[in-house]
Amino acid sequence: MVIDTGIFIEHLRAKDKFKTSLYMISENTELFISSVSLYELYMGASTKEKENDILLLTEDLEVLAFTDFVSIKAAQIYHELRTSNKMIEFRDIFIAATCLVHKLPILTLNKKHFKRIKGLEIL
Repeated sequence: MVIDTGIFIEHLRAKDKFKTSLYMISENTELFISSVSLYELYMGASTKEKENDILLLTEDLEVLAFTDFVSIKAAQIYHELRTSNKMIEFRDIFIAATCLVHKLPILTLNKKHFKRIKGLEIL
């Protein structure tokens, strides 16, 4: 499954890490992060300590790149959402396209936006 940015942020901010969505994922579940989520996390890191926390949290995850196939899928999603007047943030479109291209579900706290995307499995 692909872990959305908000799941990581919830974990990084939590005082009790054992109660976060990320901690409750089964150990035998294969986890991925999109390159867009990785960008969002580092973009929000205002100190070296926060950057190190992100590195420790994500270093063992496979990063799914924003490839040509993902960019084409993202453009298709964009046009569908725009046509139906249900636009969401561009980075969320990029993350959703990554999931769809790799045929992976997304674990997110932002179900409201992601449910607008046809075919995306949301956990």
